[in-house]
Amino acid sequence: MSLMLGQDLPLGRPDADSSRSALFVPSQSIKEELLQTIRKGAAVVGFGNHDRTLTIYFESNRFNDPALASWAQKARKAYDRLAENLPTVSKMVCDPENFEQVGYINGKSINVRRMPSLLRWLEYSDALDSAPTEEVVLWTPPPPPKKIG
Repeated sequence: MSLMLGQDLPLGRPDADSSRSALFVPSQSIKEELLQTIRKGAAVVGFGNHDRTLTIYFESNRFNDPALASWAQKARKAYDRLAENLPTVSKMVCDPENFEQVGYINGKSINVRRMPSLLRWLEYSDALDSAPTEEVVLWTPPPPPKKIG
């Protein structure tokens, strides 16, 4: 099976100067123990390491938070954890043959370049209804907090 990573796979954790990370879906040859860890329907974001491994962060909405109903919302949550280097058990370093790169994510949007692969993953996960309707998903900033009194 050929490895489907973008020619410009981001290397290293995103920062203020380079805020882009890769979006991944499990490849069809993913090891079962990894699939059980990330769970069906998860959004997976990450970057390449210099030793040819991937660092990934994932969000599967294990606790059924309504704010994480869509795949894009899960991707944003995983990206925020990755970009801020927040502590989480939902991350790992792994072999790139377990994942296929399907696009990019940054602080402003998601850009899906391989929608058929994303849809394959979400259909396999019985989560096709959470798929984005467009290849580009823009973030809208949250409303400002209401002033009290």
